[in-house]
Amino acid sequence: MQPTPDFVPQELAKSLLRRSRQGALATLMAGSGDPYCSLVNLASHPDGSPILLISRLAVHTKNILNDSRVSLMLDERAAGDPLEGARIMLSGRAEQDDNETDLLQRRYLSAHPSAEAFASFKDFSFFRIRPTGTHLVAGFGRIVDLKPEQFLTDLSGAEDLLAAEEGAVEHMNADHRDAMRLYATKLLGAAEGDWRCTGCDPEGLDMQHGQTALRLDFPERVTDGPALRKMLVRLVGEARAKESQESI
Repeated sequence: MQPTPDFVPQELAKSLLRRSRQGALATLMAGSGDPYCSLVNLASHPDGSPILLISRLAVHTKNILNDSRVSLMLDERAAGDPLEGARIMLSGRAEQDDNETDLLQRRYLSAHPSAEAFASFKDFSFFRIRPTGTHLVAGFGRIVDLKPEQFLTDLSGAEDLLAAEEGAVEHMNADHRDAMRLYATKLLGAAEGDWRCTGCDPEGLDMQHGQTALRLDFPERVTDGPALRKMLVRLVGEARAKESQESI
């Protein structure tokens, strides 16, 4: 299917991955191979792949440790008939990576601060779903299968940005909450709220107020700290200009 001006499958799939905080996780029952589905909280890796914090006491974790193949259903929680909203079914493998534990923990707890109360329990571990593909349904005639390279963010060449991300997020939340408010309300049309930054990557900034998440896409790719600062200053200038126009 060819994208139309108001429907770009890759962008919609990326947005759903970044904005989703809960999803339905399907695993295979150890022993029988029967399908098993459960509700999980999730966050996103800098490349957009889902991060889970799950207990080894849970059935879905036991299933994953026996067979890492999973699928994850995410939807945009549209008002009215949920079948009229966009959703994706992402397939892949849920894996642990000792080299990324700190990153996974930081990104997850930024999206779910209350999880800090049990994240250190011995039976809990962070898993990252490494996608093999996704099936996007966005309404009648808008059904597309996408490959990982079409909906994940390319992190190549962005090592400097990833190294600066933690400090940048802390700085934005400590010193630039008004900028976050402007991004949310003036650039994304969201309601007023205590918007805070939960992460950034070469393609955009993630924000959250309560369990409502937003994605601010950058007009150009950024790969290091100085480029990120310039982009954020540019976008806050655009937001202030829009605010001034609205007050006239």
